[in-house]
Amino acid sequence: MSPPTTEQWLDIAEHFYTSTNFPNCLGSIDGKHIRCKNPQNSGSYFFNYKKYYSIILMAVVDSNLSFVCIDVGAFGRESDSNVFKQCPFGKKLYANQLNIPEPKCLPNTDDSPQPYVFVADEAFALHKNLLRPYPGHGLTNTRRIFNYRLSRARRTVECAFGVLSNKWRVLHTPLLVEPDFADDIIKACCILHNFVRKRDGYNFEDMDTSYLVDGLSNRGPGVRSQGIEVRDSYAEYFMGPGSVPFQYNKI
Repeated sequence: MSPPTTEQWLDIAEHFYTSTNFPNCLGSIDGKHIRCKNPQNSGSYFFNYKKYYSIILMAVVDSNLSFVCIDVGAFGRESDSNVFKQCPFGKKLYANQLNIPEPKCLPNTDDSPQPYVFVADEAFALHKNLLRPYPGHGLTNTRRIFNYRLSRARRTVECAFGVLSNKWRVLHTPLLVEPDFADDIIKACCILHNFVRKRDGYNFEDMDTSYLVDGLSNRGPGVRSQGIEVRDSYAEYFMGPGSVPFQYNKI
């Protein structure tokens, strides 16, 4: 998986908008716990909050449910947010080294260019290039609709994990090998997954019938950082020129 160029990011964003109605979106991010046996003398490093031993697959997924970038091998007890911050992709994102395109005006607008973003759940920290839902209850309609629109784009990574597990059923059971070998198995499955997605093309049924299997993330509060203004701008956009009729059924 070679790092995308600026032109490839733009192509990913275009397809994301076509399939999810979320503009300037470069991918969906989440972590999946892959069951494994507990290595000797490893203590509780692999024991996760779901009470089983696991290795974390951290992934960035495009709208075709293909993996843009993966990181494999983090201990199961780590939170998604910490794993993402320490993985090469996360470090490059925070260091502005991903060849992300320059901010662009959202569709049907001609002012206030907005940055290209990744979408994630509550476990991840807010950033100008990484959006997460508004937290809490009693949200305004604007914030509730933003959360729905973001969730609609973010579910691509959950669907990708579901397709991955259902296609390569070795991931349905614990990997009874040493961690390094388990990492190689997971990476191989992801590469084969991308090959099959490219060969077979996009299937909209995957978005409705594939579910995340044991791929849960830590739904912690995350860290408030830069990105608040970006998120608010997207929220206002979804209530104005970026609105779609079906979103109001989710209020």
